Amino acid sequence: MAHYPKAVLLILSIVFFCGIPGAVSADDKLNVVVTILPEAEFVEKVGAEHVNVSVMVPPGANPHTYEPTPLQLKKVESADLYFKIGAGIEFELVWLDKLISLNKNLQVVDMSRGITTLDAAAHEADKTSAGEIRHAHTGKDPHIWLSPKNVMIMVDGIRGALIEKDPQHKDVYNRNAGEYLKELEGLDFDIRAKLKHRQGMSFMVFHPAWAYFARDYGLKELAIESEGKEPTIAGLSSIIEAAKKNGIKVIFVSPQFSRKSSEVVAREINGKVVSVDDLSKDYIDNMRYVTGLLEENIN
Repeated sequence: MAHYPKAVLLILSIVFFCGIPGAVSADDKLNVVVTILPEAEFVEKVGAEHVNVSVMVPPGANPHTYEPTPLQLKKVESADLYFKIGAGIEFELVWLDKLISLNKNLQVVDMSRGITTLDAAAHEADKTSAGEIRHAHTGKDPHIWLSPKNVMIMVDGIRGALIEKDPQHKDVYNRNAGEYLKELEGLDFDIRAKLKHRQGMSFMVFHPAWAYFARDYGLKELAIESEGKEPTIAGLSSIIEAAKKNGIKVIFVSPQFSRKSSEVVAREINGKVVSVDDLSKDYIDNMRYVTGLLEENIN
């Protein structure tokens, strides 16, 4: 049997390994692109030091209207994986095909796979006779990440995709996913315990992002925004009437949206406007914070 210097063997092994399509070397990281900030936490929790994550919709931006920058497009060109929300979020409907065209080797993973999505029309806020309070979306409700149970499914999908792309770190991905899933199970348990005495009660938001959360924990979401637009004067009257009828004292507003209409409603009901961020990257702490606000402010 021939004997070769160690340096030669090392070079040969590198050449052989790099020749395998889609292989990731021990020193490389997977370049991953996600649509929104919460996904970045999910991927980083599973991938840890083995992934570089880029977010298409940055902090403070609205995923229903945001347009990517040239620098973001360059990152897509060199990405290995794109984890899309996949439930009809406007950014992806407008941009995803264009992003995919930039990188023929890009693997796209649908985070909504395995999740029972809600029809927006089936989860409208309570309507008055004027029918002015409606969910902002038609078709599917894209806000699937605002259910910890949905996120558990998403995390399992992330684990599988990372293992498929980078099998040499399978044990790391399995361990990290298992630990994060335990955190999510604890979060779900705590939310359920805190809101068990709020079953059937209503809360009001400007942008209707919380239907999955409301479904999971027995609440009713009332929304001010209608078809993505500010309400009309007649619509505001109907919203105020619905708020009074349901004992609403707090209007929850995402920081990506205007507070104007919400403040009008709050004045009329002697209530207040509170900011809640459905796109916070710090997912578990944010969901605990929102739960605390709901526990305190709905009755």
